[in-house]
Amino acid sequence: MPDAPLDLTIRPLTGPEELELFLELPYVLDHELADDLDTGRRRPEWMWVALRGDRVVARIAWWSRDGAAPLLLDFFDLDDTLPPAEREEAGLRLVETATAAVVPAGAPRPEYGRFVPPDWRADPAVREAVEARIRVMERTGARMLVERLRLEWRAGTPVPAASGRLRFRAVEGREDLLALMMPVMEGTLDAHGQADLASGLTPRLAAEKHYDEELAGYATPREWWRIAELPDGEPVGFVIPARNSYNPIIAYIGVLPAHRGHGYIDDILAEGTRILAAQDGVERIRAATDLGNVPMAKAFARLGYVNFERAFDMVWDA
Repeated sequence: MPDAPLDLTIRPLTGPEELELFLELPYVLDHELADDLDTGRRRPEWMWVALRGDRVVARIAWWSRDGAAPLLLDFFDLDDTLPPAEREEAGLRLVETATAAVVPAGAPRPEYGRFVPPDWRADPAVREAVEARIRVMERTGARMLVERLRLEWRAGTPVPAASGRLRFRAVEGREDLLALMMPVMEGTLDAHGQADLASGLTPRLAAEKHYDEELAGYATPREWWRIAELPDGEPVGFVIPARNSYNPIIAYIGVLPAHRGHGYIDDILAEGTRILAAQDGVERIRAATDLGNVPMAKAFARLGYVNFERAFDMVWDA
């Protein structure tokens, strides 16, 4: 006879006062949860647990920039002391039940993002825990989109002075930046950009999507945004230094295809880093690049950014 299904109670948190229950399983973003709830980036009804008796055996949560709708599935944890079959059954039932309640019928499912140690494949226990979560998501129809390097510049790391090869000016508005984002999008090594183009979006529409859904949401000054030009005024690339809800970041950086291969990425990244490092109280600057984008990863390394973590993104096709 087949094994009986696990006896689980699957439900959302009743309110912020149940945060301690949610914290019974650990993840690197736990320290952000209380503030996220206070600011509305999370809602208790987007935070679900699977209970076996009074023990949390799985949890899941979505995040939003403004609390209007869930934009990212960024918490999914399992009790790794359970036998593998029970652990994955609990996770699968939680994902399916919570998603049906949180994501409106017919709406696209938000991407699943997970932070993992930089050497997560080297430790068998860590690797199995990560792959267990991937297996559960794959059983719901998700597929791996990309693995990324998470990078960090730390205060005190030298930033070279401007080389003088390029001059920098502020972005003069949405169209000014979109005009450069379009050619960068055409030859992008970024998996999200490639997926947008593969879905049928033109480079213009893909650039607009990136601008409107991400860049436009940063509250930090647009005066920080820079376009890099040759001395004769010909544009070479751009960098978007910003601050998200948690850290100063290099939000976006690109070199136009006609100017790749000349090392300009180093000058542009240094400019963005200098702008952020000059702000009061900056202890670190965060950035990320796809594992397959080797030229960008090397540019970050040359400027002293360290790979402190990896991340992977999974998506559900429409």
